[in-house]
Amino acid sequence: MNILFVIARVLIIVGGLNWGLVGAFDFNLVDTIFGAGSAASRVVYVLVGIAAIIALIELFVPRRAVNSDRV
Repeated sequence: MNILFVIARVLIIVGGLNWGLVGAFDFNLVDTIFGAGSAASRVVYVLVGIAAIIALIELFVPRRAVNSDRV
């Protein structure tokens, strides 16, 4: 699996868990760690958004299968 897709999935999981905390407990972990409205928290949100775009691309544009029979 391409490292870009692995990083994207990790970021999507982080974003999903954060939104789960916001919805369930009104607790924003990203803002707590980096400060509400800070540049660092905005960077995290942008990275999660980019990860979602990468996941959409992966979903709709199939990658070529790797032939493991080649030497």
